[in-house]
Amino acid sequence: MYQQKFVNRENELSFLESRYNSNSPEFIVIYGRRRVGKTELMLKFLENKQGIYFLASTEGDKQNIRDLSSRLGKVINDENFGEIEFSGWQSLFETLFRHRTFHELVTKEKFVIIIDEFPYLIYNNKSIPSIFQKMWELDLKHENVMLILSGSAVSVMESEVLGYKSPQYGRRTGQWQVQPLDFIHLKDFLPYSTEDLVRTWFVCGGIPEYLLKFDTNQTFWDNVQNNVITKGTYLSQEAEFLLNEEFREPKNYKRIFKGIALGYNTLGEICNYTGLDKSMVSKYLGVLRRLHILQEEIPVTASSKFKKRLYSVSEPYFNFWFRYIYPNRIDLEANRNEEVLGLIKEDFPLYCRQMFEMLVKELIMQKHILDEFSFSRIGRWWHKDKEIDIVGMNEETGEIVFVECKWKDVSYRSAENILSDLMDKSSFVRWNNDARKEYFGIVAKKVAGKEELRQRGYLVFDLDDID
Repeated sequence: MYQQKFVNRENELSFLESRYNSNSPEFIVIYGRRRVGKTELMLKFLENKQGIYFLASTEGDKQNIRDLSSRLGKVINDENFGEIEFSGWQSLFETLFRHRTFHELVTKEKFVIIIDEFPYLIYNNKSIPSIFQKMWELDLKHENVMLILSGSAVSVMESEVLGYKSPQYGRRTGQWQVQPLDFIHLKDFLPYSTEDLVRTWFVCGGIPEYLLKFDTNQTFWDNVQNNVITKGTYLSQEAEFLLNEEFREPKNYKRIFKGIALGYNTLGEICNYTGLDKSMVSKYLGVLRRLHILQEEIPVTASSKFKKRLYSVSEPYFNFWFRYIYPNRIDLEANRNEEVLGLIKEDFPLYCRQMFEMLVKELIMQKHILDEFSFSRIGRWWHKDKEIDIVGMNEETGEIVFVECKWKDVSYRSAENILSDLMDKSSFVRWNNDARKEYFGIVAKKVAGKEELRQRGYLVFDLDDID
């Protein structure tokens, strides 16, 4: 059975409610990557409140103003309002604020104005940020309103709306970047074991729209075959759609994504694989980092001047798509799904080992494990032939935690060996070596004798501890 639901978002709703209940006008910016659930969040917030939700289009100012005025006319119960030919955005809002019905509404309670996909307005009129800044200064900030501007084009929102050089910089009264759902909420979508929920996260991440495409009556692998890799399905085409929507040169971005997904992680390796020159690749990598699809890594203890940086796709769906769907698209076009699924199953344990480290880091940062620690820095560490999956440091307390991630069942003896090797490698980590308190841990699918290991002072977690 396919799903439709609103899950969690307590923190986001609490933030919006607190701003709504303030005693002053509010100018809020909501942004985040596509499909993350911004629209559902804002519609949920708008329930039982007076206000309007408006989805902007790429049709230009004239059509957007006409559509918004029509919607507003219905809200204030004045059909004639929607028939007025407004000369611009400011004329529209000035007329609205002078309307008797609107005045009566805002006298009773705050009026919410949500403009979704605000970047669409900017694409057709680069003056839009200045226009809305002027409207806020002259009109909106003197009314009992809550203006919410939302957008999925993260780079546009960060530069044109939130950026220091934006006309709207300093005018907003609050902002929130909507992130994918935490892993622990996947159980609200699918009746799977924790192990299969983890596998699902490796495919979809915490993007609600993607999770909703899984059929709750199908197994994990049946969903992968029927709802992820099958030609024509939403998830088989979503990455292609997003790339074409976001980028002017999607072909080059695809080459970079594919290279990274296949394990080419340094700037030089990516250049060699793609055949693109260094300056061009650097530019593309910068764009992907700003979109929070790609992450750039240096050893967690290294200075910002460290040169040999590693790049990885930080968005699970993109990682899965470019590792398995994009390279096999000819076979998938020919409906050879069984053959491709066999290839995926054969390689999937290796893919899971790589992704499990990413998930464990998120679980730590979200305080679902190791919640007794706070870290000022957390990440991977490597030096020559030595590597540690996760190192977390607290500059104030001098605490340092070393963690190895194993996507497998680990026996008691194996856990001892892993922890012993980890302790040996930790001596090569240069950070407060004379005055630090060290902790050593392991996170795996299953750890035998974990309670005894915990009694010996080790930090040990497996899938049974994640709920």
